[in-house]
Amino acid sequence: MRISQLAERTGVPATTLRFYEGAGLLPAGRTASGYRLYGEDAVERLAFIGAAKHLGLALEEIAELLSVWASGACREVKADLRPRIAARLAAAGERTAELAAFSATLRTALAHLDALPDRPGRCDPGCGFLAPARPVPVSVPGPVSVPVAPTPGRRRSAPVACSLTGARTAERRAAWHEVLDGARRQGIPGGLRLTLPSARAAAVAGLAVAEQGCCPFFDFRLHLDGPDLHLEVRAPAEGAGLLTALFDRAA
Repeated sequence: MRISQLAERTGVPATTLRFYEGAGLLPAGRTASGYRLYGEDAVERLAFIGAAKHLGLALEEIAELLSVWASGACREVKADLRPRIAARLAAAGERTAELAAFSATLRTALAHLDALPDRPGRCDPGCGFLAPARPVPVSVPGPVSVPVAPTPGRRRSAPVACSLTGARTAERRAAWHEVLDGARRQGIPGGLRLTLPSARAAAVAGLAVAEQGCCPFFDFRLHLDGPDLHLEVRAPAEGAGLLTALFDRAA
């Protein structure tokens, strides 16, 4: 079939088909007059390329995979593809942690801004506008720890009480129970350690930051380790009941 026919059949623009040929991904024959000709295998080949691109693979990796796919058994394609997907998954987890930490920084900055008094004068260093309490930046690659907590002095001095009441308390508790559904729980000194899928890192970080606004006595630590997210929550002894209500599966 001609390039226009292949483009119409697959939905891949002719310009992209020419680019794939130049990149060594899609070989084409030629008529005597120089027009490109493609066989039926080009349709299946394009489907494979599209699926690989959807997984975030680079063109160089796709070219390597195509060599295995074209001449090897299915098990060989599987063996070649699996570590590539695992690497992409790990990278996605790192980006999730970075976004979670950045979201926590923005939420903390917004809460700090809202707490500042509306002064009639000009902004100066005394108003602290540009110095909100910020979570520690994330460091990648490798396991990532994201503290989402007030300074130790502030936590020790914070009253052990929640400022939420009524329906808002129930909504917050339901939100925690939903995001922590299925988490593995382990007691630690002063609190609880919960392990859940790393894909929930952004949701957990967002809830932790929100919790700091109403229960500043809680101490949160998020540790991203490959596919797992470890959330450590601590509270003073007198706050054990509130900690249990939010984070214990029996609550």
